[in-house]
Amino acid sequence: MITMKRFLAVAFAVGVGASMASAQKLHIPPHEKIVLKNGMTVLLMERHGVPIINVAGIVKSGALQDPAGQEGLASITANLLRKGTTTRTAQQFAADIDYIGGSFEADASADDTIVRAEFLTKDTDKGLELLADAMLHPIFPQGEVDKVLAQSVDAIKAAKDSAQNVIFEYYQGYLFDGKGYGRPTGGDEISLKNIKTEAIQKFYESNYTPGNTILAVVGDFNSAEMKRKLEASFGAWPARVAHAAARTGAKPGNGKRLLLVDKPDATQTFFAIGNVGIAANDPDRVAIHLVNTVFGSRFTSMLNEALRVESGLTYGASSFFVQEQEPGAFAIFSYTKNESTAQALEMAVDVLKKLHAEGVSKEQLDSARSYIKGQFPPTIETSGQLAALLAAHEFHGLDDSEVNELDARLDAVTPEVARQVIAKHFPSENLVFTLIGKSAEIGPVVKKFAEKEDGRKISEPGYWPGAVSKK
Repeated sequence: MITMKRFLAVAFAVGVGASMASAQKLHIPPHEKIVLKNGMTVLLMERHGVPIINVAGIVKSGALQDPAGQEGLASITANLLRKGTTTRTAQQFAADIDYIGGSFEADASADDTIVRAEFLTKDTDKGLELLADAMLHPIFPQGEVDKVLAQSVDAIKAAKDSAQNVIFEYYQGYLFDGKGYGRPTGGDEISLKNIKTEAIQKFYESNYTPGNTILAVVGDFNSAEMKRKLEASFGAWPARVAHAAARTGAKPGNGKRLLLVDKPDATQTFFAIGNVGIAANDPDRVAIHLVNTVFGSRFTSMLNEALRVESGLTYGASSFFVQEQEPGAFAIFSYTKNESTAQALEMAVDVLKKLHAEGVSKEQLDSARSYIKGQFPPTIETSGQLAALLAAHEFHGLDDSEVNELDARLDAVTPEVARQVIAKHFPSENLVFTLIGKSAEIGPVVKKFAEKEDGRKISEPGYWPGAVSKK
């Protein structure tokens, strides 16, 4: 499922990177790209000093490849990679990875499946053996399939007890009308029950191929030696053509519409407001990130100042762009007491209108520039963070200039450039509202915010558009 943490992580990871050099001069350390004979892309970056190796893998297939009615298939497949292989049971795999003090995890997003592994340099051979075993030889035992599916259904039901856990599942579903990025990556109570072992096996065979995989390795190793080890571990993976994802083709919607998810016991209203935003490679991405830092992505932002500091309506308000292969969601997020719901919504919309009417000043931009230059380097200090960045850049068709030219690109944003970015990328009149709250109490006061209103109960299975009762 998509939580606030997950949304912010996605929005933050691709937009701009950071480096190991300094806050004054960002620079990606040297690294190498090779392609194995079977087509797997490998990125290598040596970082000596700490005897640890981190691997970040991306299989370029995710929830967009889930068949209709089987949402969550990509996520379930990823979660099962370590739950039994041709040579190890789930228990044996766990014991072997624990014995070397290593880690392995995998999960799917809309566009891709992310695999992460870590192990000590002295355990390189065993670490690569386990990584390859999970990625190349999973067998999806029926008992483990049943267990993971049941746990996933229970987790979704439990998540709905807290509106914050599921607000973005409802928002994305409503924003994209249940298509493309509007389909729940983790599935829902309905779709997960439709997933069978045969479908998992088919998804794996159709999408987990060397030509569809990126592997970034960062840490304490010799590159020439690592190439040989990777070729030995992954070279026998047979080349196959991967199943292509259907493109979403989503564009910002017109007008105003509102989804109210009824949670009868709610004492607060959680809400998201926005529209379709930008893709990860949008030419304006750095300027957008800078403007959004002023508008809603730090504590001293316009949104947080208005909704928290000045009015006390909430403990927090923020905005962010989720940057995917195609345009993802832009959202303003906050929450407030039932009785102040209308006031908080009005204030959030007014701050957005102010952004369009007044733009941002040079002083605001300078402050945001300094903030970004100071905050980014610590987010990419470790080998694991660097491996994830290299893999993400390769996946999205970006390069080292994302980091190496960051300062110059930030400094090039003037108030006039910012005004153009605001007009083009920040919605104003065309807005999608999603609220989770006590319908009997807040329903009458939120009708004025949109020409079209839809509703459903949080107790209903699924998100949007499945099992929807329209008003």
